[in-house]
Amino acid sequence: MSEKEVLPVDEAAVDTERGASSVLPKQNAFQRLIHRRNDLNELGKEMLEQSLRYDHAQLERDAVKVRWKLDLLVLPMMMTTYMLSFLDKQTLNYANAYGLQADTKMTGDNYSWVASALYFGWLCGAWPWNMLLQRVAIGKLVGGMLFIWGIVCMLQAAVFNFGGFFAIRFFLGMLEACISPAWVILTSMLWTRREQTLRSSIWLCTNGVSNILGALLAYGSGMAEGLAIAQWKLIFLIVGALTFAWGFVILLYLPDGPHNAKMLTEYERVVAVWRVSNNQIGLKDATIRPYQIKEALLDSKCYLLWMVAIGLGILNSTITNFMSAIIKGFNFDSLRASLLQAPGGAFEVVGCLLLGWVSQLPNMVGATIIIGCLPGIAALVGLLTIDIEHRYALVAMCWLLNTIGSPIVLSWTVPGLNIAGHTKRSTIIGIYFICFVVGNIIGPHLFLSYESPRYPTAIKGLLGTYCAVAVLQALYTFWCWFDNKQRDRLGQRAEAVEEELLEGFEDLTDKQNKHFRYRL
Repeated sequence: MSEKEVLPVDEAAVDTERGASSVLPKQNAFQRLIHRRNDLNELGKEMLEQSLRYDHAQLERDAVKVRWKLDLLVLPMMMTTYMLSFLDKQTLNYANAYGLQADTKMTGDNYSWVASALYFGWLCGAWPWNMLLQRVAIGKLVGGMLFIWGIVCMLQAAVFNFGGFFAIRFFLGMLEACISPAWVILTSMLWTRREQTLRSSIWLCTNGVSNILGALLAYGSGMAEGLAIAQWKLIFLIVGALTFAWGFVILLYLPDGPHNAKMLTEYERVVAVWRVSNNQIGLKDATIRPYQIKEALLDSKCYLLWMVAIGLGILNSTITNFMSAIIKGFNFDSLRASLLQAPGGAFEVVGCLLLGWVSQLPNMVGATIIIGCLPGIAALVGLLTIDIEHRYALVAMCWLLNTIGSPIVLSWTVPGLNIAGHTKRSTIIGIYFICFVVGNIIGPHLFLSYESPRYPTAIKGLLGTYCAVAVLQALYTFWCWFDNKQRDRLGQRAEAVEEELLEGFEDLTDKQNKHFRYRL
C-alpha cells in the first residue's frame, strides 16, 4: 500500500502533538505540563496497530526514507546542541590560558574546585531532570534550557572572585544536566537498537568539533588587542550568545519523538513508530511505577554500569579541564597551548565515528567500549615515560587522550539499549549520570599543583581508572551474554512476532518481557 492509501488518523481520538486521547479529564495549566506525555505509549500502540495494516515490504521501503529524514534533519540539530553544551563546559579550560586565575584572585586548588563546581550542579540536577524528561516534551524542554544556560554562560564574564565563579559554574552544571539524558532518551525513541550506537557516537563526536572550534576561538581571542574587557571574558560572551541564539531553532523544530516530528508526514510518523517497535521499549510512559524503581535497585548488572560511569567521569573531567594546563606545562606559551589543543578534537571525531560504526556489528557494543580504552591507556603510558625534551611527542599523547569520547558515549547508550520499563530506565539513567558526575568531581583533585607539569599522581590514577573501566565493562557484557543464553535455553523467542510487538508499549521491564534480548 502506498503512502496515499494510508488510512486517515482520527484527530478527535488521537492528538499526535500532545500524545493523549480525548478522554483525558480537564486539567489546569500545571497539570497539563506534568501529565503532558502520560499516554504517549498508548498513542504509540495505536500508531503501531495502524502500521500493521500496511504491506510489510512497503513499510520496509518507507522506513529507509524515514531514517534518512531523521538522519539528515534531526541528527544535525542534536549534534549542534551537544557541541554548544560541551563548548560551554570547555570555556573554563580555554579561559584559563589567558589569566583567568590571576584576574579572579584564585589561589591553591581554587581552580580545581571551580572545575568541579559544574559537576556539583550536574549532580544536583541529574535525578530531577531524568524524572522530568519522563513526563515533558524533550524538544520544548531543551529549547528553553538553551536560552537559560546561554545567559548563565555569558554571566561568567561578570564574575570577579572564586566564590562567584564557583556559584555560576554550579548553576551552569545544574542546567546542562538535562542534555545528555535527553539525547539518550530521544535517540532510543527515533532509531532502532542497532542504529543507536552510531547515531549517539555522531552527536557526541561534536565534542571533538567543539575542541577544534574552541581552540581556534581561544586563539583568536588571545590575538585580539585593545579590548575593553579581558580576553578570557570574550570567550564566555561569544559562546553564551551562540547558545542563546540556537535555542530558537531547537524550540521551533526539534521533535519530542516520532509522533510529532514536523519533518515527517502523518504516514511517515506511523512508519517511524513501526520502525522502533522492535526495540521493545515503547515510546514514553510518564506513570511512575515503584516496583520498577525497586527492580532497578536490585538489578545487580546495573551496579557494574554505575561503577563504569564513575570511572569514565574521572577520565572525562581531567581531560576536559586540564588539557591547557598539561600542554602549557611542556614549555608552550598561552597562545600556542590553545592552538595545540585543536588536533585533539580531530582524534575524538575520528575515534567516535570509527568505533561507533564498529559497535553496530553483532555483539560488539561491549567490545568496542573496551577497545576505545586502549588509545587512552597508551597515551598515559607515554606521558609517564617520554622525556620532557620531546614535548611534541608529549602533545601527541594528549591528543590521543581525546579518544575518551567514544567509550563514554557508547557506555551512555547501554541503559537505553538494555533497560526496558520507563520508570526503571529513568531510574537507572538517573543514577548512571549521578555516578558519572561523581567521577567528574573526583577527577580534577587527582592533579596536585606542586606536581606540575608532569602530574605523575594524576597520570597513574587515570591509568588505573582506564584499566578498571575495561574490566568492569567486560564483566557486564559477559553477564548480559549469560542472561541471553538462559532465555534461549528456556525457548523464549528473541524475535517478537507482530502481535508481540505491542508488548513493547505495555511498559514491561527487560526482566518481565521475555522476548527482550540484551545487546552485547
